Amino acid sequence: MANHHAYRIVSRNGGGKHSIGTASKVVSVAGVAFGGRRPVVIAGPCTVESLEQTLEIALEVKSCGAEMLRGGAFKPRTSPYDFQGLGEEGLKILAEVREQTGLPIVTEVLDVRLVELVGRYADMLQVGSRNMQCFPLLTELGKFGKPVLLKRGMASTLHEWLCAAEYIAKEGNTQIVLCERGIRTFGAGEYSRFCLDLNVVGAVREATYLPVIVDPSHATGRADMVPWAAQAAIGFGAAGLIIEVMGPHTPRSQLRCDADQAIRPATLRKLMNQIHKMGKTEEAEFMERKTSVAAV
Repeated sequence: MANHHAYRIVSRNGGGKHSIGTASKVVSVAGVAFGGRRPVVIAGPCTVESLEQTLEIALEVKSCGAEMLRGGAFKPRTSPYDFQGLGEEGLKILAEVREQTGLPIVTEVLDVRLVELVGRYADMLQVGSRNMQCFPLLTELGKFGKPVLLKRGMASTLHEWLCAAEYIAKEGNTQIVLCERGIRTFGAGEYSRFCLDLNVVGAVREATYLPVIVDPSHATGRADMVPWAAQAAIGFGAAGLIIEVMGPHTPRSQLRCDADQAIRPATLRKLMNQIHKMGKTEEAEFMERKTSVAAV
């Protein structure tokens, strides 16, 4: 049984305008509305590698209909010898690309000491899977006040995930978007990178008013599986997607991070058309489906 007392601020049981049966909170990021009537698509490179690379991809994803740009300036890597990102230079590139395209940017912050720096450039700050329970970082982001994209830890329960969100909300910041990005199971790494837990989408929407999106790129780790996982996520009621996209002609071997999971702009364009045909992501429709199932 869920302990709603442990995440009393973000729980629907807390009452108010976001109580059970009402719409999710709309989190606005530079005019982009998460939790509204249409799914939000964030797209871009895994890692910011150069201005030319990032701008090319940004123009492509914008033409496809994506509403925000993703890109890593600081990259947490399992091996300390792998590419760690360009740091502040990467942030400056993202800011320049935003200036040229108008796309708001979301990028990861790894450390309490980097919150002010990353927040100076980004419209939304991302907490990655490895840092979901870095409580000093969550607390600082709550105080900082900018919108936060909180990814689920790769081995975290729903309870732990919502408690992480509570750390941010407790400091006065409820501008939080949750992101399911796959969890480790006995099959992880055998035929896909992680196990995409779409069952959790409905559970999240029942437990909290915070909007939840899905990352099919990190969950599957395979470009060929991303479109199917993305469509399934929208079908399960996700409020949006965050997807890794590479240049239209860039050799995959040239990418410095997560090359196998990035899709081409042409694939993104087809995917955007498909998910927009799937209809609204309103909470009311989710509740109607839930009521219909319960009545059977």
